[in-house]
Amino acid sequence: MKKFSQLAYPYIIWSVLMLLLPMLLIGFYSLIKQGNGIVPFTVTLEYYRKFFTDKDFLLVLFRSVVIAIKTTIICLLIGYPVAFFISRCTEKVQNVLILCITLPTWINMLVRTYAWIGILTKGGLISTILSFFGFKDVELLYTETAVLIGMVYNFLPFMILQINTSLSKMDKSLIEASNDLGADKKQTFLRVIFPLSLPGVVSGITLVFLPAVSSFFIPKLLGGGEFFLIGNVIENQFITVGEWNFGSAIAIIMALLMMFMMMLVRKLEGRNAQRED
Repeated sequence: MKKFSQLAYPYIIWSVLMLLLPMLLIGFYSLIKQGNGIVPFTVTLEYYRKFFTDKDFLLVLFRSVVIAIKTTIICLLIGYPVAFFISRCTEKVQNVLILCITLPTWINMLVRTYAWIGILTKGGLISTILSFFGFKDVELLYTETAVLIGMVYNFLPFMILQINTSLSKMDKSLIEASNDLGADKKQTFLRVIFPLSLPGVVSGITLVFLPAVSSFFIPKLLGGGEFFLIGNVIENQFITVGEWNFGSAIAIIMALLMMFMMMLVRKLEGRNAQRED
């Protein structure tokens, strides 16, 4: 066993260099302020105070959370029926459908988002389709709708795959028992299928909400700078303004928010597991 444990050393070193060390540096930058010739820097909470006392930054954070919640709800409403349909198909058909869902993810997310610029712009595919129904000169680009479409398109596969995994692993005998006991399709779904698929739903919500709340290039490309989210603020502080300290503070705040969300998800999964037992 000791020989096999040594195989984990490269991964531990990689994790420290690529994950832990950058986070420590970001945390360090968020807590220091440039000093003078005698004291090179001083420890301060000024940048955290600045974020929580500025209404503009809090408004951007609130807007980011709202957009992430909308994206998550839309992905759930679309993803659950799709995942349920896939789980009811034969194994060969399931493999083909899963491949169709995962195939677009093989292309870089940035390239796929760029493609939506041509689709959503005036004279694009959606504008042309809407013109047939009397809606002329419609341009969805650089609007909240465009940002939502881009986020749902990019994050929807994560929701479908997680829910489909839970539905596929479900014990089919429980559904048969429910039918034998006289439950109709609606009762079977609400009392058997949906509760057993909750772990997949919770995992899907996590995988959609966390990247959506911190996304920066989707709002930048499809929002055209008109729709500013917290990810764009962090990018702007690092690249444009050059305020690495303040940008690091915002990044740490978002990291703590995501860790808090993951802790809640784990607690919910633990409660669901206890109920099933």
